[in-house]
Amino acid sequence: MEKSEKAKFIKAKDFDEAFDRGDDLTPYLDLKSAKVLHPVQRINVDIPKEMLQDVDQEAARIGVPRTSLIKMWIAERLDHLKTA
Repeated sequence: MEKSEKAKFIKAKDFDEAFDRGDDLTPYLDLKSAKVLHPVQRINVDIPKEMLQDVDQEAARIGVPRTSLIKMWIAERLDHLKTA
């Protein structure tokens, strides 16, 4: 990031409020130094249509994308198995 492109600073509370409003947050992010913390492996899963409709309804209800909900559920189940 060049000096003229330096990321702006913002308080966490103000950042959260801007995020909630859907504002563009890129001026506050240094994207050139961003790193992927967890490598991603793409998979394909066949899911019955009726089950996928239920997943989509739940994802819409809590306001997250379908894939995020599925990843959250898998993570929760794996955490549960680790503590069982």
